[in-house]
Amino acid sequence: MTKQILVAVDGSEEAADALQFAAEEWPDAALTALHVINPADSTTGAEGGFPGAIDQWYDSANERGERVLADAAADIDRDVDTRLEVGRPTTTILDVANADADDAEPFDHVVLASRGRTGLSRVVLGSVAEGVVRRATMPVTVVR
Repeated sequence: MTKQILVAVDGSEEAADALQFAAEEWPDAALTALHVINPADSTTGAEGGFPGAIDQWYDSANERGERVLADAAADIDRDVDTRLEVGRPTTTILDVANADADDAEPFDHVVLASRGRTGLSRVVLGSVAEGVVRRATMPVTVVR
């Protein structure tokens, strides 16, 4: 029986659908919505060249992450824990799922969305869903 489910959310409609799916599919399990702030994103954008730009970017990314988590949890008609982490998305999802130092036990299941990228965009951008599926030690459900 699945007890703890980790659901990766990024603010997309697909991720909201994945969280809704998990809530409906496992009504008795504890749900945790995870949003990952990717530091690689900090080098993009117009503010990249002045002092304090990284701090400003991080504050903005943190605020956005908190909004994403609050919106995701509000859309579900049950309790959802939320967690905001900084790191590379695939690695961070797997680290959290496997239980880092703050967790009592690992998650039983991971749920995440796939945007269905194919061809060159998948090669260039990579695939978080594919990386999690390939490296996870617990079951993973990819919602499309």
